[in-house]
Amino acid sequence: MASIEELSDDALLVMYANGDRDAARVLTLRLTPRVFNHALRLLGDRAEAEDVAQEAMLRLWRIAPDWQQDQAKVTTWLYRVVANLCTDRLRKARPVALDAVEEPVDEASGPVEKMQDRIRAQALQRALSDLPERQRQVVVLRNIEGLSNPEIAEIMEISVEAVESLNARGRRRLAASLSDKREELGYVDAH
Repeated sequence: MASIEELSDDALLVMYANGDRDAARVLTLRLTPRVFNHALRLLGDRAEAEDVAQEAMLRLWRIAPDWQQDQAKVTTWLYRVVANLCTDRLRKARPVALDAVEEPVDEASGPVEKMQDRIRAQALQRALSDLPERQRQVVVLRNIEGLSNPEIAEIMEISVEAVESLNARGRRRLAASLSDKREELGYVDAH
């Protein structure tokens, strides 16, 4: 028999709906970091991302009793909820200084590497923030979260071709935005 950690998200959600607290714990530990990271990439603000992650997980718990496994994958449903919550917040947004966004600290890196990583992350976040909303969502889901084009199409309720087009345009805009910063970001060619 498989351990609870090996069960699918759908199975865990059904178990939670039937009162299994261990299933809720495993699902929370599995999905919350992914939901938070996705929200952080879309919003660029830790506190806002935490709020979105919490709200998305609360919505998941609320729909658990009515969950139908044939409607969508749990992660697909969650990414869609996060994207919608982020879109709502961005539409009502107040300007957020990117310098105020805290980046996770990598304990394995030295101070110079940490500083370089932080500068790169800030530059990426600024470049992502400059993308149109749908391009940003696709670029984050595809290139940072690692989802497939069909999964993204389902989350965003668009065609796979639209995902491919948005991703290509978004990546080109990111490359153009960051190309003149290669040296500043520590990407120098060794000749």
